[in-house]
Amino acid sequence: MKLSLNGFSKRALVATVAVAGLAAAGVMAPAHAATRSTVIVHETNAFTSLNTGTPDTNLTTNTDIAYLTGMGFNYYDDKKSLIKNPTFGSYKVSKNTATDFRTTWTVAPGRVWSDGTPITGEDLMFGIVLNSSKYSIKAGLGDPADEKNPPVFNSISYGGTLDSHIVGLPTLSADKMSVTLQFDAPIPNWDLYGPGVFPVHTLVALANGKTSLLSASDAAAAKSAFVTAVTGYDTATLKKYAKVWNDDYNITKIDSSTNPNLLVGNGGFLVASAVTDQSVTMKVNPKYNSGPKLSGGIDTVVFRFIADGTAAAQALSNGEIDLYQGQATADAVSQLKAMKGVTVTGGTSSCYEHIDLRTNATSGTKDVYKGIFADSNPAGKALRQAFLMAYPRDEIIAKIVKPVNDNAVVASSTFVMPQESNYKAVAAGNASNIYTDGTQAQRTAAALKIVQRYYKGASASNPMAPVRLEQPSPNERRAAEAALVVPALAKAGFKVTAVPTTGWSGKLDNVEWDAEFYAWCPSAVLQTGTNDNFLTGGGNNHMGWSIPALDKALRSLEIVKSDAAVTRDIITAERIVNQNALTLAIFQHPAVTASNSALKNVKPAPLSPTLVWNYWEWTY
Repeated sequence: MKLSLNGFSKRALVATVAVAGLAAAGVMAPAHAATRSTVIVHETNAFTSLNTGTPDTNLTTNTDIAYLTGMGFNYYDDKKSLIKNPTFGSYKVSKNTATDFRTTWTVAPGRVWSDGTPITGEDLMFGIVLNSSKYSIKAGLGDPADEKNPPVFNSISYGGTLDSHIVGLPTLSADKMSVTLQFDAPIPNWDLYGPGVFPVHTLVALANGKTSLLSASDAAAAKSAFVTAVTGYDTATLKKYAKVWNDDYNITKIDSSTNPNLLVGNGGFLVASAVTDQSVTMKVNPKYNSGPKLSGGIDTVVFRFIADGTAAAQALSNGEIDLYQGQATADAVSQLKAMKGVTVTGGTSSCYEHIDLRTNATSGTKDVYKGIFADSNPAGKALRQAFLMAYPRDEIIAKIVKPVNDNAVVASSTFVMPQESNYKAVAAGNASNIYTDGTQAQRTAAALKIVQRYYKGASASNPMAPVRLEQPSPNERRAAEAALVVPALAKAGFKVTAVPTTGWSGKLDNVEWDAEFYAWCPSAVLQTGTNDNFLTGGGNNHMGWSIPALDKALRSLEIVKSDAAVTRDIITAERIVNQNALTLAIFQHPAVTASNSALKNVKPAPLSPTLVWNYWEWTY
């Protein structure tokens, strides 16, 4: 699945973002103003980048904004159904044999970027650069599996299904409106592994130092130059593109001085301005013709960043925001339900909280991890297991989650969630009982005995095993979780230092952290599920996990097979994860959405982007 790290979101194939053209900065209108042409959306985390495709920027807020500014071949609705977008284009299987599987993707005629440049098949060629390890190696751009020679494109998309099975370069059609991808075998969920769409002419313009939008002829020439560089494996030119892609989109302040080539897209709205750590204002894209027709009446969308759930709820009550969806506390939910003119929708999100333990430095980095849980430490695995045994999941759910969602339960799988059809089978066979057998007191006592083998004299009153825990901040619910974790782990002999960390999403690879907790939010339904979190060198594997047997089990999910076989493979993989004490799911996020009752067609979805997936339907 594509995942958002509470979130981090990974696009199925091209982990890039196409953000729309620069418009005049808008003035934030009161949410309940008489004209009702503005929708103000609450986000918990601040915007950090226009590019969602790097490990440091794959954040839910970034991808929500990118979603409004970019449109492709399909999207998910609120029923987790994949919906084709024929307005943008079409796709099909063009060849299907056991060793030669091809898909063809065609852009509909007349589609344009926000600067007026036609969208063509050339704009579908960037994915091979960002997703294929073989391409990166052949082009002299580095090897995603070699930490001494990492790829120059800091992409999270290496190592996935496409990377494993793509053959050669995409084939561009003679009319330059289609590309064909070739794979070495039929792949599951092939319709999610499309080529992605990106305004490549702007990447060329930025690499060439252009500070204004290109003319039609220059844009066409830039597209041709991009394709020539890609198909010619032009190392020097591609490295120039990499520097732009890695760095130039990482801006949090946007105004009239911002290079407009950073802001070209094909979605319904355009980024107009951004104030660091406060808000992003977006305006309707007057050239939008790539997706469902806008309902009309709404010309401005503002994302406002409020970390505190109670404060966000109060902002909704005051008419300062129109849409609220965050990590609600029980007090915040009570406030929401008492508000007049506010519609509250509950449920369970597909996002799930988890605790991860580091075993090594992140693949592709030159760091060295020598902490308590390191695989290089003979006691590392035992101490990891003890830590997870003592982790107070039941207490967290009882005190923090159940007041918001009475039906909340401990999640016994990190691959499938309780509402999924194969959950019971997976939970029964995945060795999760290591962390559920007995009472929490019994598990903690057993964990303490393990710790005492390596830290003589450790006790509940004298915790000795040092653990540095990254705590996302500011975040009220995460602070409440940490407040329970520290004393609970002390009973097992662990001295946990929970460090409130701003900008936490960009620091997940730091070897100073022995443990990290946050949430993954799926944005697609894929047979390969959470593979990218666990594969050696996977783009979402921040904790240095590398187990050959696990890699083998995960790779087996990249082949078309029966549901029963998929479940067996998941059980095999997850047993390895649990026996090696890498991670535990804690709970699914309670879904609480509150909206201005005058705003119609708000339909919260389980998959990311949960709140904005149907922005084109919004109307007052």
